[in-house]
Amino acid sequence: MKSIYTLILLIACLCSTSINAQDVYNRNETADVQHYVFGLSLNDDNNEITGEALITVDFKEGVKPFALDLIGKSGTYGMDLIGVSEADTKADYVYSGNKILITPTANGPTTRTFKVRYRGIPQRGLVIDTTKFGQRSFFGDNWPNLARHWLPCVDHPYDKATVEYRITAPDHYDVVATGKKIEESHLGNGFKLTSYSESAPVAMKVTTIGVTQFATKLLGMVGDIPVTAWVYPENRLDGFADYAVATKVLDYFVTHIGPYPFAKLANMQAKTQWGGLENAGTIAYFENSVTGKNTVEGLIAHEIAHQWFGNSATENSWNHVWLSEGFATYFAILYQEAVYGNDKRKEELLVDRKEILDYFAKNPSPIVDNSIKDPMKVLSINTYQKGGWVLNMLRHKLGDETFWKGIRAYYEAHKNANVMTVDFRQAMEAASGQELADFFEQWVFTQGQPELAWSWAFSKGTLEFSATQLQQHHTFKFPLDVGIVHNNEMTVTTVEIDKASATYQIKVGSKPDKVVLDPEVWLLFSEKQTQ
Repeated sequence: MKSIYTLILLIACLCSTSINAQDVYNRNETADVQHYVFGLSLNDDNNEITGEALITVDFKEGVKPFALDLIGKSGTYGMDLIGVSEADTKADYVYSGNKILITPTANGPTTRTFKVRYRGIPQRGLVIDTTKFGQRSFFGDNWPNLARHWLPCVDHPYDKATVEYRITAPDHYDVVATGKKIEESHLGNGFKLTSYSESAPVAMKVTTIGVTQFATKLLGMVGDIPVTAWVYPENRLDGFADYAVATKVLDYFVTHIGPYPFAKLANMQAKTQWGGLENAGTIAYFENSVTGKNTVEGLIAHEIAHQWFGNSATENSWNHVWLSEGFATYFAILYQEAVYGNDKRKEELLVDRKEILDYFAKNPSPIVDNSIKDPMKVLSINTYQKGGWVLNMLRHKLGDETFWKGIRAYYEAHKNANVMTVDFRQAMEAASGQELADFFEQWVFTQGQPELAWSWAFSKGTLEFSATQLQQHHTFKFPLDVGIVHNNEMTVTTVEIDKASATYQIKVGSKPDKVVLDPEVWLLFSEKQTQ
């Protein structure tokens, strides 16, 4: 997910006490949701929706009470709960504090289906509004935990499930949703039923619907995956042109990461609070993303990268959201590097590095910040740009071949599942044969980055390079590329920085014309030359 402007559990011990997740969501002990069927009725007379959800639950370690999230009625907004049933019999439940606490019958199978009926006007999550052209529209906008405003569900990414949407709406609307279209039936009363089903498990944060008047085009096929554009009719030609690059982006990621995980790739112009929202297989882009000038290629690459990272391999704790956003940020850069060359990688990373340094000056915190309890606050320059920079440094440390080997192994091991940072670290360790705990500890779980004061002097064929780390909270250890320039030609020597202050002897033939640190943009740091 990208914002329009600047990219603004207890879980097993991860080998360091600083890594323990602090996600405060109250998880169900034994209930594991397997499948949702959301039947929704929409109308043009008012903004009230009527819902009937079928929720299939597997009780893995005994049948115990479990909870679903649903925002209750308060004033104009929220849901009235009509009833909950188990196997067509009224269930034992309590609805309080925006939670439906269900106590299943004691005897019976370990897998049960519950029906939840409700109605109301959602304040968030389902955006009922008009498009910028004045057409009535309904768009799901669930990230991070807004699905509970219009869907009874486990509204946290730890419990992923397959999903089906059955949308009944006036028949003049076009309907797109998460999954593959399995039905479109005119009901003969001015309404139409449209159903979509996704067979890969997804978190509720990335399921969606789009209901309005659309112009739709098949942009192409990538393997057996249809890539489509869904844009406002008024933006038809510009939208089809702008979103056409999605086929090329998808092909790049399939080739480099692994098979695409979902039923389709729809690219949808939408009402969203974000610049782009990576809904599984049905990405939403902000309304003004369509310009006809092909200005959103980087945004499209970011959201498509999410299909693997964030949607399929999904963070198990909000505090580890960099596994989604940092990956999407860097993989968009990788795509652009492949298309436009290494200078494009450096250009993007230099912009990101400045934003990271500026952000840290006002917000000194690590990427995984366990002090954050509200998922709406986990997004920051740290989880986007700094997370991407960690991957850039890891790539440089391991080399391209090993880096991609580890990425593919990580995804293959954790597709359709949940992950934590330790899972990624272990995959990269296995691929490289290197121990990477120190690397992840200092770049992901420690705040800041090196602040280097440096100088150089030449004497008798030797360049004396001195570097002092100015930051007080931590002494970083890292390789530093030193570019030595003679007659406009540069040679690069790497020195291993492992002390707060040290001088390094580098053999050179003659006095350099210039010395440049990190000429290829592989290190996250700030510098101050003192000579």
